[in-house]
Order: sequence, then C-alpha cells, then structure tokens
Amino acid sequence: MQNSGAIHRTIPIGLIVRRTPGVTRWAKWAWRAVGVLPGAAPADWVELRRDGDAVEYHAATRPLTVWAAETEAYRVTLADHPPSVWAVLRPTNHIDDIPFDVHVITASPFEAQDYADSGEELVEKITMPAGLAAWVQEFTDSHHEEDPFVKRRRNKHRTDQVEDGRGDARIKQTTDVYRTPMSARKARTS
Repeated sequence: MQNSGAIHRTIPIGLIVRRTPGVTRWAKWAWRAVGVLPGAAPADWVELRRDGDAVEYHAATRPLTVWAAETEAYRVTLADHPPSVWAVLRPTNHIDDIPFDVHVITASPFEAQDYADSGEELVEKITMPAGLAAWVQEFTDSHHEEDPFVKRRRNKHRTDQVEDGRGDARIKQTTDVYRTPMSARKARTS
C-alpha cells in the first residue's frame, strides 16, 4: 500500500475480456483478458463484440496508478518487448455467467507477481498500447532516481591461509576436526 502523500499519477483503464467456448467437457467457457482501453468510462461487463460463440466484454474500468517510488518496476516493464500491463481477476461466487471480478490493473511486474504467487487470482499479461506506454515512460523518466552503489565491507580476517586438520579458523576448535569417536575413546583410555 502506497503512502497517500507520495507522488503518483492515475488514469482510468478499461479491461477487455474475451469469452470463448471451452475445449474440455469440464470447462464450458474459457475466459481471457485480451486488451485495455486507456481513459475508458465506467462499465460493468458490457458486451462489445460477438463473433459466433466468442464474445468480448468491457469487463470493468479500474484506475491504473503509477507511483514515483515504483519507477524501477516500470522500467522493467518498459524494457520488455512489447511493454505490458497486468489485470488481476478474482473468482466470484455469482450464479450468473460472469465468473470474475476485475480487482486491479497494474503496470508493475513485481505487484503482478505478488498476486500470481497467491494462486487465488487469475493474473493476465496484456500488451500495453503505445499511448499508455508513452504515459508510463514520461512519468518514469521524470521521477526515477538511481540508487547509489554501496560496496559491502569485508572483515579483515584472512581466509587464504591453510591449517590442515583444524577446520575453519574463525571457529574455535579444541581438537582436530577430523577426529572420529573411536580415536577419541582410544585417547581417553591410553
């Protein structure tokens, strides 16, 4: 969750979902997010196009918010060919024909991965239109700050010296580390 005072920009994005007949007897329909509509008006599963049994819906319009603190993630997505956005769809308990609610649309591959890891939601990768890619690129270019490289400090202990039979010189050993229980018993009895 982002800080409400952080720098961000938002645009409404409509999600296009295509329903096609299922290819197995266990799934009557196959659902797939196939496109986005930047600047779309609100919608709730409005039918856009029908071609036989295949139907495309404007499923919903959700805000796509880009944050100044997340510009590294947007750089990763913009470096991908083609750049993408991700739609997160949650299964519904509705009895009607619509099995998903559109939860979020994001331009961050890291946020999408977090949702995919849960296994609860359906996460769909969708090609980002050129205008939306330019919008994200402009925001990223104006707010990205490189993290400075910080070299890790090493301890001063030398590990290149060899002490055969003594083990790791950094760990205090009272006896030979290659000893066996039998050799320890012989040493006690003699």
